[in-house]
Amino acid sequence: MERVDPEFQYPRRRLIRGLLRRLAYVSLAVLTDLQVIGRENLPKGGPLLVVANHFSFIDPVAMVRVTPWPLEFVGGFQMPNAPASVTWIPKLWGYYPVYRGTASRYALRAAESVLAQGGVLGIFPEAGNWATVLRPARPGVAFLAVRTGARILPMGFDGLLDVFPRLRKGRRARVTVRIGKPFGPFRATGRGRARRQQLEAIGHEIMRHIADLISPERRGHYSDDPAIRAAAQGTEIYPWADAPEG
Repeated sequence: MERVDPEFQYPRRRLIRGLLRRLAYVSLAVLTDLQVIGRENLPKGGPLLVVANHFSFIDPVAMVRVTPWPLEFVGGFQMPNAPASVTWIPKLWGYYPVYRGTASRYALRAAESVLAQGGVLGIFPEAGNWATVLRPARPGVAFLAVRTGARILPMGFDGLLDVFPRLRKGRRARVTVRIGKPFGPFRATGRGRARRQQLEAIGHEIMRHIADLISPERRGHYSDDPAIRAAAQGTEIYPWADAPEG
């Protein structure tokens, strides 16, 4: 584990995040019929990477709602498919930005420092929420797992896509959050191409753990059904050419 960088203290923003956590509790209580399965799998603390599927722009709200620890996020959080009324929330919470196609060294330093302090880091391996089935992980999550040696806690979110359609009908959405058992840590011993292949395999293993926690029809690239896998082809392509990627 890397030494602590004083620029990235953990935890931070305690007051505002405490208020936003309360807002997450209230919002999901009002908007959803929430069921949480697997609370017994929550470890006492970090260092820990919390990973989940990312189909809805309110997935981070659900992650905050079900985790008991101070939670940092690493991600893009560009939200071209989200209502303007909610795009302020990630900025107010605060996160370490990642930009697709760049090394994002600042975010890497931040993540390493948070985990070195025994912190908990939330990350969505797919790096975007434009699809409604699982896509392959971007390289960052495997790289971070290997680099830091942190254990990984998988979560699966079902039903969050229904929140706003049901709200327009005056009804609450049935939402299920499944929490899997922690796994890892991972090591990658190769170099060059061999290392890249090892990291890709680790990314796929992380996604398979997530796939086991969501509805079979949403498992996309990680489904056992060839028809579902075939239908998921192409979903990894970023669809907003005129919007920044993250």
